[in-house]
Amino acid sequence: MSEEKVVPVIEHLVELRKRLVIIVIAVIVGMGVAWNYSGDLLKFVEKPLTGKTYLTEIKKDVYLKVKELAPSMYVRYKLDQEINAPQKQRPLNYSAPLEPFFIQCKISMLAGFVIALPIVFYQVWLFIAPGLTRRERKMVVPFIVASSLTFCIGALFFLIIIWPVIINFSLSYEAEGLQSWFNISAYVNFCLRLILMFGLIFELPVLAFILARFGIVNYQFLASKRKYALLASSIISAFHADLITMFVIMIPLYLMYEISIWVTFIFGKKKIRVEEELPAES
Repeated sequence: MSEEKVVPVIEHLVELRKRLVIIVIAVIVGMGVAWNYSGDLLKFVEKPLTGKTYLTEIKKDVYLKVKELAPSMYVRYKLDQEINAPQKQRPLNYSAPLEPFFIQCKISMLAGFVIALPIVFYQVWLFIAPGLTRRERKMVVPFIVASSLTFCIGALFFLIIIWPVIINFSLSYEAEGLQSWFNISAYVNFCLRLILMFGLIFELPVLAFILARFGIVNYQFLASKRKYALLASSIISAFHADLITMFVIMIPLYLMYEISIWVTFIFGKKKIRVEEELPAES
């Protein structure tokens, strides 16, 4: 490799190190801010363990409708016991010294990362900015705002909609002689991993928008790769052991790909073809 090629590579690595250092510092500061709220965040993550979620409210409304329309069925299947079932307290457990402390660190770190998202995406933009045109560099603010918002929307979508489904499904296996006993590390690590994954999944339309505006991808290209996107979504989600988690990852992931297709269709560069008339041959 010639010296002319080595120097730009070293410069890129130095620039990358600079951006990573700033990102790490921003996350650490965000972690410090989030530390005092980590207990509240843990309580929010624990909520589905009581068994009372939006799913139980929907089920209650359905049972009351059955009571109104078919009282005999309501009595026969003892649906009143389902409606009036008391909430169970299922505390998380730990079995290793300092385990709750490390869990608090992990929760604070992810929350700190979310707080630092604008700085993180700004550093990413600064790293790729030298390769952009002056017009493309003006997209920095929309990029930071859209990327930060979509990540937060993905995380909240998981916590509010998907997480209760997963925990309710797990609790449905409780029976006489079979009770849940959740370890705090396994429970929280599983939740944090999926929060991060859903945040990244919801970044796909933003990435598609940027690539489409730069002319790297277009609507026709993404639309023609649907079957590969479905296959990739299945493979990525298959890394999770249980079937329910696999589907709650695969479906949003593929839906984000479909949204990305429409984003490129609406906001992608429009190709203008000018047909030149050739003189007729004599």
